[in-house]
Amino acid sequence: MAETETFPERRRGSGVKLVYDLLRDEILDLVLPPGSPIDEVQLAERFGMSRTPIREALVRLAGEGLVETLPNRSTMVANIDFLNMHTFFDALTLMYRVTTRLAASYHQPADLEIIREHQARFTAAVEAQDALAMIASNRDLHAAIAEAGRNPYYLSLFLRLLDEGRRLLRLYYQSFNDRLPREYVDEHEAMIAAIEARDVELCDRLAKAHADQIVRQIQQFLARDQRQSLPL
Repeated sequence: MAETETFPERRRGSGVKLVYDLLRDEILDLVLPPGSPIDEVQLAERFGMSRTPIREALVRLAGEGLVETLPNRSTMVANIDFLNMHTFFDALTLMYRVTTRLAASYHQPADLEIIREHQARFTAAVEAQDALAMIASNRDLHAAIAEAGRNPYYLSLFLRLLDEGRRLLRLYYQSFNDRLPREYVDEHEAMIAAIEARDVELCDRLAKAHADQIVRQIQQFLARDQRQSLPL
């Protein structure tokens, strides 16, 4: 018999958040691959709760585009929409530029402290060659930059884009057999320095170059992967 996970005693209403948080991380980190089925009964057994909070958590995940309900009412992890990836890249690049520009204009000293803390975690993850930690700390770093720009609408959109990008980055980092890329550390440092200097135009150029490099490398990986999968 498989071992069951144990969870701390839950406050009323916390079951939905517990299921949502764990499933969301497993989806974004590709523990649950795109297209894999989700069984409510198995989840209820796993978490030791009724199916009601399971369903509520799945509704939240569906609202974020991470799971899909099929015509037969079964649920699966959403596939990555590779055909329309260009629209994702366009939005991601724009948000990198907008949020970094705004951070240069509106950041406060406390914001820089938070940004540097996330950068330190990212640097440590790179040194440890820990792909999951790199992805998580990169997301948190750019989220902190967006928060420093003080526009909640941009922040909300950027967080969704950053989270959706976690699956792409996980696929991309899996293609490395030896060393994970390190150039992002220096690019982050340059962006942080430009934010601190309140150089809006430099922030724009650095953020665009940073986004362009990420997009270009992922596109090259996807193109290579598609060629390798062609039947002979």
